[in-house]
Amino acid sequence: MEKSRHRQQFAFSLLLSLWLPCCLAQTTPSNAATRTPTRAPTPSATPSLSPQTERLKVRLSGYPRKHNEGRVELFYKGEWGTICDDDFSIANANVLCRQLGFVSATGWTHSAKYGKGQGKIWLDNVLCSGGEKSIEFCKSRGWGNSDCTHDEDAGVVCKDERIPGFVDSNVIDTQVDENRIEEVRLRSVVAMSRKKLPVTEGVVEVKYKDGWAQICDLGWTIKNTHVVCGMLGFPHERKVNKNFYKLYLDRQKNHFHLHSVECTGTEIHLAACPLEYSKRNVTFTCEGGMAAVVSCMPGPLFMQNNGLKKKPKISSTVRLKGGARLGEGRVEVLKDNEWGTVCDDRWNLQSASVVCRELGFGSAKEALTGARMGQGMGPIYMNEVKCLGQEKSIWNCPFKNITSEDCQHSEDAAVRCNLPYMGFENSIRLTGGRTRYEGRVELLSSDSNGTQSWGLVCGESWSTKEAMVACRQLDLGYANQGLQETWYWDSSNVTDMIMSGVKCTGNEMSLSQCQHHKTVSCQKAAAKFAAGVICSDTASDLVLNAPLVQQTVYIEDRPLHMLYCAAEEDCLSKSAAKANWPYGHRRLLRFSSQIHNIGRADFKPKAGRHSWIWHACHGHYHSMNIFTHYDLMNANGTKVAEGHKASFCLEDSDCQEGVSKRYECANFGDQGITVGCWDLYRHDIDCQWIDITDVRPGNYILQIVINPNNEVAESDFTNNAMKCNCKYDGHRIWLHNCHIGDAFSEEAERRFEKYPGQLNNQIP
Repeated sequence: MEKSRHRQQFAFSLLLSLWLPCCLAQTTPSNAATRTPTRAPTPSATPSLSPQTERLKVRLSGYPRKHNEGRVELFYKGEWGTICDDDFSIANANVLCRQLGFVSATGWTHSAKYGKGQGKIWLDNVLCSGGEKSIEFCKSRGWGNSDCTHDEDAGVVCKDERIPGFVDSNVIDTQVDENRIEEVRLRSVVAMSRKKLPVTEGVVEVKYKDGWAQICDLGWTIKNTHVVCGMLGFPHERKVNKNFYKLYLDRQKNHFHLHSVECTGTEIHLAACPLEYSKRNVTFTCEGGMAAVVSCMPGPLFMQNNGLKKKPKISSTVRLKGGARLGEGRVEVLKDNEWGTVCDDRWNLQSASVVCRELGFGSAKEALTGARMGQGMGPIYMNEVKCLGQEKSIWNCPFKNITSEDCQHSEDAAVRCNLPYMGFENSIRLTGGRTRYEGRVELLSSDSNGTQSWGLVCGESWSTKEAMVACRQLDLGYANQGLQETWYWDSSNVTDMIMSGVKCTGNEMSLSQCQHHKTVSCQKAAAKFAAGVICSDTASDLVLNAPLVQQTVYIEDRPLHMLYCAAEEDCLSKSAAKANWPYGHRRLLRFSSQIHNIGRADFKPKAGRHSWIWHACHGHYHSMNIFTHYDLMNANGTKVAEGHKASFCLEDSDCQEGVSKRYECANFGDQGITVGCWDLYRHDIDCQWIDITDVRPGNYILQIVINPNNEVAESDFTNNAMKCNCKYDGHRIWLHNCHIGDAFSEEAERRFEKYPGQLNNQIP
C-alpha cells in the first residue's frame, strides 16, 4: 500500500512537472514573445514571480572577487540561491549587472569560479535577450527546477560604472519600476548659454520613455534645487529669476512627469526623494505652477568668467588621491600638518557627498570601501564617520578616533563624485588601436570658416604625463604608456599636425588646458611620429618608506678595493676615477630604501626582458636604466653629490598579510613589485648610497626620487619624491623633517628649513 501511494505521488509529480512549464509559458511577457533565442532552454518556460507579490533581490558573492564581480545569488521565497551556468550568456550577464546597478557586463564566468554557493539553485537554462528589466522576465526552466550542482554556479563581471540613482553597492532590490528617475538635465533657454559648458541654469528635465519631461514647481523648495545641483556636479545652488522663465515657459508646451518633489536636501539623487508622479489623462497637471527651474553654482575648477567678485574656495584640509578621473580617489584629511586616511566603517553616500561638495564637486556618485582607490600610507585619522549630509566639511561630522585594532589601510575609504558635463571627450579620439584603450591621438579642430576636422598631435616631448591627460579626457582611466611614434597604428588618413610642444602637469582635464606651442612646430611632422597612448583602468603607485631612511642613515668610509663593482656600475662620484686604486677610500652616505606599491596594479619595468642587461659583478639582470635618484643638494637646489640606481633588480622582498610574492630576480625571473608588497634595498647593499667624499661640512637637503623620468605609469606621481633636511659636520650626519612629496601641508613646506632636528640612530 505504501509503495503504491509513492508510485501515485511520483506519477502525479511527473505529470505536474510536464504540465506546469506549459502553463507558465503562456504567461511570458510580451517582450519575450518577439525574441528569437539562439538556443531553446529545456524545457522552455519563464519564472512566475510577480513584482507586486514578492520583491526579488540580487547580490554578488564568492571569493576571490572585486566589488563588481562574483557569483550571482537571488533571494526568492525567503532563501538565497544561485544560477546554473547552462546556456548562460553575456546577454544574461547584462541583465543581471543592470539589476545590480552597473551600466553593463564585461563578461561572465562558469564552473563556480567564485566558489560554490549553498542552498537552492533557483534558475537553470536562463535565456535573456539582454533588454529585460529583470532576470525574472528571461526564459528558463522555472524557479527551483534545475539538474545542476553548485559546481556549475554562474558568475558575472560588471563594468565598474554605476547607473545614476542606484544607491546600494551590492544587494539590490530589483523590483521593476517603470517610473524610476535615472537621468536629469538642465535645459538652457538662453541662446548664448546653450553653447557654453557647463550648463548651470535652466529648466529641470527628467528622462522619460524616449524623450524628456518637466517637473511641476508647485511646492518646489531650495532643498530640491540643492539635490538637483549636486547630482549634476555642482556643490552649491543660486536663486533664479522665475519671472524671466515664466514668460518663456508660458509659450511652450510642457509635458509634466512629476507633479511634486519633496527632498530633505541630503539626498544624493532625485530618485531618493519622495516623488508624486503626474496622473495620466489629466489635462492640467501643473495648474497654478510652471516647469521647475534651477540655477547652480559650479566649483572653482569649472567656473567660467562669470563676473563673481568672490569665488568659492576648495578645502585645503581634504583631498582625493589615487583616482584615474577627476573627482574620484582615496579620501585623505590633514591633521597636525600630516595627511592621513579615513576608515570605511559606516562610510556612506551622505559622508562621501560632504567630501565631494567641499572639494568643489557635486554630490557623491559612489561611496567606495575596501581601499578601492589604493591603500594610503601613514596615519588613519577617522573611523565611523556619520555625516548627515548638510555639513560644510567632513571635519564637522561626528566620527571616532582610531585605535590600532580598529582599522588597516586595506579599509581606506574613497569616493566618486558627480561632475558637471563638460563635453571634453567629444574633441578627442583614438585611431588604429587593437582595443578602445589604445591608439594614435587625434584632436578635433575648427578653421576660420567653422569647418571641423581631425589633426594629429606632434609626438616630440610627449610623455606619460601628457598621456595621463589624454586618457582622462577620453574617460579611459590611467595612462599605461605615452608613445612618441605610432607607425604601427597607421590606419587613419589624418595627416595634419594641429598641436605641438604639449607639456602637461598631469592634472588637467583636457589637452587644450596644457601648455603648447601657439603655432605648430614639429621637426618630425610625418604621421608615424604622431603622439599615441595606451590607457588602463588601473595603475601602480610607488611610495618610499621615509621613516626608514631617517632611521637607517649613517656614514661609512669604504676601501677602494671593495668598490670595483660599484665603479663599474657608475655608483661613485666622478673624482673616484682619479683616485689611486686600490688604495684609499670613499666616504658614503648609506641608508635603506623600502619602496611600497600602494596602487591598484603591479609595477613592472617598461622594457621587456629581451632587453635586460646581465651584470656579472652583482649577479642579476638590470631591468630599468634609472629607477631611483639619490641627490644631496645645497639650499638653492644645486646638486653637490648624487647617487642613483643606474639600473635595478625589482622584486617582492616582502608583502602585507594575505598578499603573495610574485616577482623574484633570481634565475632570470620576472621583475616588478606586486600591489601590497615592497622592494627593500638594505643600507649594506652595493650602490645603496651617495658618494659624499668631496662634500664639505654644512647644511643640505637629501632628496630621493623614485621612477624619476616617469618611465612607468603610476596613479600618483606627487608621492614619488622624499626630502629631508640634512646636517653634516664632517664626521656624522643628521636628518630631520623627512617627508614624502606633498605629504605635508604648504605651511610645513615653508617651515622646512626651520624645523628642529635630532641626531639619527647610528648603524655600525
